[in-house]
Amino acid sequence: MIYLLSVTIMMGTPLLFGALAEVIAERTGMMVTAIEGIFLMGAWAGFVGGYLSGSLTLGFLSAMLAGLLVAALYGWICIYLKQHQVVTGVAINLLAVGLCSFLYRVIFGVPITPLTVNPLATIPIPLLSDIPLLGPILFNQTILTYIIYLLAPLSYFMLYKTSIGLTIRSAGENPEAVDVAGINVLRVRFLTVLLAGVMGGVAGAFYSIGFLGMFTTNIIGGRGWIAFAICFLGNWNPKGAVIGTLAFGFAEAIAIYMQSTGNSALFPNELFIALPYIMTIVLTVSRKSFSVPAKLGVPYVKEN
Repeated sequence: MIYLLSVTIMMGTPLLFGALAEVIAERTGMMVTAIEGIFLMGAWAGFVGGYLSGSLTLGFLSAMLAGLLVAALYGWICIYLKQHQVVTGVAINLLAVGLCSFLYRVIFGVPITPLTVNPLATIPIPLLSDIPLLGPILFNQTILTYIIYLLAPLSYFMLYKTSIGLTIRSAGENPEAVDVAGINVLRVRFLTVLLAGVMGGVAGAFYSIGFLGMFTTNIIGGRGWIAFAICFLGNWNPKGAVIGTLAFGFAEAIAIYMQSTGNSALFPNELFIALPYIMTIVLTVSRKSFSVPAKLGVPYVKEN
């Protein structure tokens, strides 16, 4: 059980990066439907940067830059050109798949054996990691896990206890009032989309250089969409995002455990692999109500 819970925290890390990014962006009215492509580009750039430089730090910086560029493209098209957010996001997600595959072959060709890097090592926190039960679960994780679980309460405080958070929430509820106050609504939305790109890039790089140590074009496998769904299921609240992340992280932990131990004689491995996606469908359908930001997905056009 300690192993399962430890893996739950670990596998929830990239999902929480993505979910918190979505919460902040969607609070301004921007559905970052390009999140799957952002994750994938982050995974690709993180691996390429880490492999060529020999530095995981440079790999994560590369991932952040790639996520930023994809988000900037998405934001420019949807915010300034007023195009449909869902259609644009789907198009960028498809573009990312082809682009990553093409660029990977351009840089590395077709390797006979998979190219690998040493993934992030866990960092046990002195004294705390020795606490029975809780120590191995909470305090023997990677640096990214520690960072995101510190950012979660900070993001809640920022959204609900600061003027910046009020502006962000107002941009998605009543953008006209924000405009009247002299604040540029489009800029607020664009900046939150860029932030989502940076965090999504890190989330994608977690899979390639933080966990697996390699890259394939199907490495994300819909997890960007799971992070997107967690934002909805968590009612656009960082607290809900954390709870949803732990639930989906536990589902992934079960899948990893069953595959690694071979204890899936009664059920095929594919069932456990599909468990997080089944949860997404079931929880979305069973949810009775959502506190949707009033202007979510609606382009803002300033009145003359």
